[in-house]
Amino acid sequence: MRLMDQITLYFCRLGVAGLDPKAPGTWGTAVACLLAPYIFLPLNFWLRLAVLVVLFFLGAVAATRAEKLLGRKDPGEVVIDELVGVWLVLLPFPHPSFFLVLAAFVLFRIFDIAKPWPVKASEDWLPAGYGVMIDDVVAGLWALLCLSVLAWMGLS
Repeated sequence: MRLMDQITLYFCRLGVAGLDPKAPGTWGTAVACLLAPYIFLPLNFWLRLAVLVVLFFLGAVAATRAEKLLGRKDPGEVVIDELVGVWLVLLPFPHPSFFLVLAAFVLFRIFDIAKPWPVKASEDWLPAGYGVMIDDVVAGLWALLCLSVLAWMGLS
């Protein structure tokens, strides 16, 4: 395998997080939550938003390549979409408490796994890796809405 393909898979898997055979999405989300306070949250809002946009497009291109390399559509080991999704949930919270990050993790996983409307439908809105990424963005938007309500109520 070419070096660039190995780098692409490493990026898509968030290192080894996506290699767990039973719960790669959960591990990918956990790694994203652990990285957020050090890499994502210290940035100002507009930089965080720009990072999400760049990661969405880089993730889509990488996920498209990973689908070809792994020979299947939306392989579970591709978890860069979980990072974008849960970081979207954390976007408006520059200094979240541990419990808010935990709530973001739980809410995002619920929406990512259950795939309520329009999360499931969004998988078909865009082709290849873009479809891989967009459903986690929509799941993230649902989770963000719920977390915002919880924060507004003072429960997180």
